[in-house]
Amino acid sequence: MSEIKKKIQSILPGGDWNPLYDTSYLPPEGSDVVIVGGGVLGLSVAYWLKKLEKPRGAIRVLVVERDHTYSRASTVLSVGGIRQQFSVPENVQLSLFSVDFLRNINEYLAVADDPPLDIQFNPSGYLLLASEKGAAIMENNVKVQRQEGAKVCLMSPEQLRNKFPWINTEGVALASYGMEHEGWFDPWCLLQGLRRKVQSMGVLFCRGEVTRFVSSSNLMKTASGEEVNLKRIHEVHVKIDQSLEYQPVECAIVVNAAGAWSGQVAELAGIGNGPPGTLQGTKLPVELRKRYVYLWHCPQGPGLETPFVIDPSGTYFRREGLGHNYLGGCSPTEEEEPDPGNLEVDHDFFQDRVWPPLAQRVPAFETLKVRSAWAGYYDYNTFDQNGVVGPHPLVINMYFATGFSGHGLQQAPAVGRAVAEMVLEGHFQTINLSSFLFSRFYSGEKVQEHNII
Repeated sequence: MSEIKKKIQSILPGGDWNPLYDTSYLPPEGSDVVIVGGGVLGLSVAYWLKKLEKPRGAIRVLVVERDHTYSRASTVLSVGGIRQQFSVPENVQLSLFSVDFLRNINEYLAVADDPPLDIQFNPSGYLLLASEKGAAIMENNVKVQRQEGAKVCLMSPEQLRNKFPWINTEGVALASYGMEHEGWFDPWCLLQGLRRKVQSMGVLFCRGEVTRFVSSSNLMKTASGEEVNLKRIHEVHVKIDQSLEYQPVECAIVVNAAGAWSGQVAELAGIGNGPPGTLQGTKLPVELRKRYVYLWHCPQGPGLETPFVIDPSGTYFRREGLGHNYLGGCSPTEEEEPDPGNLEVDHDFFQDRVWPPLAQRVPAFETLKVRSAWAGYYDYNTFDQNGVVGPHPLVINMYFATGFSGHGLQQAPAVGRAVAEMVLEGHFQTINLSSFLFSRFYSGEKVQEHNII
């Protein structure tokens, strides 16, 4: 039956009443929590809010996502790695929590009558290589990882050659290898699994873009006598997809999980709009950075036992599937940062910057053939390349889940829980992420993570 016939029939006597104008695409007029960004971080926050709410159904949650195809989403354009090989204890804890979530995903995200999720977790581990210069740092990092419960071993160049004979160990002084709970998985499956689950829990979705926050201000004095302006957001304006109209949504809490665009969302809320050097003038230092991923074919390559390898040069690669294919890339230097205005791929970057260290480390890669490539975005935290989690000190009902600079996907299950705990309980419970609060940008206290890829 045609749509128009259905609509006519619905208003005839005895028909189910439906208005002639479909408003199902509009967001509700009010929601307790509005989450800006429907990638894995936003969806994870939504999941944990509904999972931890008391009583059930107590909180109304709306997720606003402008790219419903996720064609530009960092989640689905990533290489899907998960590791515990970080230097900051909180990062190790986040990834340990998240890997447990992923390995038991159907205990968390099962939906009645829907097929179980197959996240395609590949537990091949991460293999980090260090030069003479980086060996001492690697030893310290592994100490931290082991203290937090990660199963990581150190390997000498000789041990490395014995276990992975395809590696050229020239210039390698030490290696660290994740023996458990490391590898890679299917990001699209996690995204779809979270989306399916939160919909079943009553979370609402809206395809649109947040264009304005309406807030009230309250002038307060700190203990030291300094005047500060506290703001509270009351209303979010959502511009409807492919339309000029917008819908105001009343809310109590806003979660900024807009990834690479979260800096712009923060600006809309007036964050950073104050005198330089003050808390009011402190911006959210998260910006769009473009990263390339290349897929190549190499029948003589390392084979099925290949871990996720990270070279001292910063070049990385992993196996992709069973057909002698590999994924990899390398982060550019500050001077080489490409224009993030589009998602075009620079193939010369592979020839000049990625292939030479690859072929040097794995001689078999001298004969590789690039099959395809794509670009994705990092939500790059220019301050210290670590996540921003929890409330803003002045815009008191805006919470952050952003700025992870490439490791947000793998830590999303744990970060979502942390933000939900902060919203519901007022403090972190499972993992203390106080060092990831926004206030560090004002105080200048960096979270120094050595293993950023």
